[in-house]
Amino acid sequence: MLEPDAARRGAPSSRSPVGSFELRAQAVVIATDQGVRLVNRDQMWHRTEGLQNWDPVWPDHAIRILPGPSSVWLDARGRQLPAPGLPGYDALGTLELLRATPDISEYDYSWFILDQSLIKKEFALSGSEQNLDIANRDLKLLLKSRLGSGVPGPMQDFMDHGEDFVVADTLPELVEGMSALTGEDLLELTEVEDIPRARDHEMTNPYSKDAQAMGIRNSRRYLGDKITRIAKPHRILDPAHGPLIAVRRWIVTRKTLGGIQTDLAGRAMRADGQPIPGLYAAGEAAGFGGGGAHGYNALGGTFLGGCLFTDRTVGRSLAKAL
Repeated sequence: MLEPDAARRGAPSSRSPVGSFELRAQAVVIATDQGVRLVNRDQMWHRTEGLQNWDPVWPDHAIRILPGPSSVWLDARGRQLPAPGLPGYDALGTLELLRATPDISEYDYSWFILDQSLIKKEFALSGSEQNLDIANRDLKLLLKSRLGSGVPGPMQDFMDHGEDFVVADTLPELVEGMSALTGEDLLELTEVEDIPRARDHEMTNPYSKDAQAMGIRNSRRYLGDKITRIAKPHRILDPAHGPLIAVRRWIVTRKTLGGIQTDLAGRAMRADGQPIPGLYAAGEAAGFGGGGAHGYNALGGTFLGGCLFTDRTVGRSLAKAL
């Protein structure tokens, strides 16, 4: 399992701007030295789309893929994941499939099979350093990277230098390369090749009831995604869209959802349950509101509310105290 990109301890690298996760980690470490009580550290946030970073900012720095809906997703033994284990669907459901299925839970990786057309349109990478067009509000670079004819630069760098990519002209060559990459004899060509063929058959049927085929077409109903994010439905095994690409995807630990325990005024608590004078915690450092307020099935889009609420609480408490 790869080290989380959110769990670094120590000073940020000069090669990358300091992000909220790094600030939060440093805040928790500093507060721990003051004797605070940390709670709900077992409530972790995991992702199933990790890559080994070919140019890490810190040791074991992982990058997450933000995938579109069109790739074929296989477990470590080469079997297609059932719904909700589809690209871009239910992250927690997919995590459960990969970690609770007995004969694959021992493996920390799974596979995407796709083609050049799909990786060009549907693969994006998390992190501001991988999205300089958006981070720097560079419209010219954004148009080039999102609407250009080639694979975006950061993604091409991972294809050229990353350890998790296999590129081949034919499916037998691709499966052979996948086995060579892992050093494990887990993939049977006859079983693996049936999956993209069946998927391609669904792509040629405009009335398909296949869950992934319907998801791809539904995703393109939004004009913004149709133009910039979701590839036109096509057959993966069509040489016109080649070469074929396999991407080994690791399960990564993003961060803990726990944090510094606080009272209702936002004051940091000691192990004995008493507040520490003058020390307050808010936002992610406080575990999104007193430590683990969102529980085990937290959703990323809900975190902002807890951060704003605890920020307001601490601000009011400080204003009253002063």
